[in-house]
Amino acid sequence: MSPEAPTPPSTPVPASAGAGARVRVRPAWSPWRTVFAFGLVSLAADMVYEGMRAMAGPFLGSLGASALTVGIVTGAGEAVALVLRLATGPWADRSRRHWRLTVVGYAMTAVCVPLLAVTPFLGSAGLAVAATLIVLERTGKAVRSPAKSALLAGMATSTGRGKGFAVHKALDQIGAFSGPLLLAGIAALTGLLWPGFAVLAIPGALAMLLLAQLRRRAPIATLAGTDESEDEPGGRPPRSAWAEVRTAAVGADLPRAFHLFSLAAALTTAGLMTFGVMSYRFVEAGLVAAAAVPLVYALAMAVGAVAALATGGLFDRWGGRVLLVVPVLVAVVPLCVFTDRLGLVLAGVVVWGAGAGVQDSAVKAYVADLVPVGRRATAYGVFAAVQGIGALAGGVLAGALVDGHVTLLAVVIGALQLAAAVLLWRSCNYLSLPVPDP
Repeated sequence: MSPEAPTPPSTPVPASAGAGARVRVRPAWSPWRTVFAFGLVSLAADMVYEGMRAMAGPFLGSLGASALTVGIVTGAGEAVALVLRLATGPWADRSRRHWRLTVVGYAMTAVCVPLLAVTPFLGSAGLAVAATLIVLERTGKAVRSPAKSALLAGMATSTGRGKGFAVHKALDQIGAFSGPLLLAGIAALTGLLWPGFAVLAIPGALAMLLLAQLRRRAPIATLAGTDESEDEPGGRPPRSAWAEVRTAAVGADLPRAFHLFSLAAALTTAGLMTFGVMSYRFVEAGLVAAAAVPLVYALAMAVGAVAALATGGLFDRWGGRVLLVVPVLVAVVPLCVFTDRLGLVLAGVVVWGAGAGVQDSAVKAYVADLVPVGRRATAYGVFAAVQGIGALAGGVLAGALVDGHVTLLAVVIGALQLAAAVLLWRSCNYLSLPVPDP
């Protein structure tokens, strides 16, 4: 019997295969093809969960939920999606099961959202089941996000991390606005909300098929430090239980520059507010009809996709300093969107979309530059939690001041952005300092 041909080093081989087992060799994809495929996974998955988020309020209301119940369910879902990452990030780094967590998280979204279509037929139990499915879907987001970002950071090393994350974010944004528009179209045609959730089973299944193919064909070389078969040289020194909890909760062993940047991102996120607050204001002012709000949101998402692509190459050239434009954009938003002129309002929405696109595409690339490879998932979990606190604070601030105190709101947001710019500049300076020899 002729000896087995050697397996190319870039081709994944199952760890369970025995020494004499024949392994079917699949050629690994190039780094760019891998990044693009991961972007397509996010595009399909975003159609599913952004479609659900766009219709969650009206759908729960159709099942008999009060406004308070809708607020509790959706608020609890978003809290779970952010705060739970404090646990799932360190879990991914310690277990080295980044792919498994990514697959499980996407599967929860692909299953839970289409199942919402059956809840109107469950009688009095329909509301409770729907609420549970929504929270479970958001839990899936928390399970996969830190591990997925760590995998993508490894994949994008050869492409230029800024460009890689930018392309991924642009594809992600396409799903973010096409999913809600798909559900709105189905609701307009049928007069019902539940058929749209059933249709979302198609992009959900497509996301899982793409992810399975990506897992088989992703080159190991692009995933150094995250692949499940790779052991960290030397391992980590044992730590006490309290040290593990403290590290998982706040990322205590992560670099100072990372924490400065996290705080800066929280301040810019607070200033960006939420689209819900802005749309509430211009609908109340009679500037935009409620039925046209999804179109305005789609405009912002399209601008965000273009801004993300434009930012990628600049990030690879200038690093985190490219993010200094975000506080400037954020400070402009309230000066436009809270006026009584439609042209200025739409301009403000465009600026808001650009700021969100630049921030969302570059922050993950910058986090990957700031922290060690083996701590990326932990860092993404901590970062998301800090950013979530900023989003919550910004929503409360805007909600309290948008009626009758717009000038004060603009001043406060401007002050927050000045502080964000200072913190961001300091984090860039820390990163540029030479590392002393041990």
